[in-house]
Amino acid sequence: MTGKKAVKSSCESCSNYVYDEDYEAYGCMVSLDEDEVYRFYNEPEYSCPYYKLDDEYAIVRKQN
Repeated sequence: MTGKKAVKSSCESCSNYVYDEDYEAYGCMVSLDEDEVYRFYNEPEYSCPYYKLDDEYAIVRKQN
């Protein structure tokens, strides 16, 4: 065990979770491989390595 605690991620708050006009639905724009998809859905402690908080106020904070 590495001592690092896995952080749960929520797709709805990820900046990679975008609206696709062709499918008229939200989806992940990162191309996950088969193993990553399996772990994401079946292992409760798995944390998405591509998760990035969708923080729309980050630029405003940098301006201050």
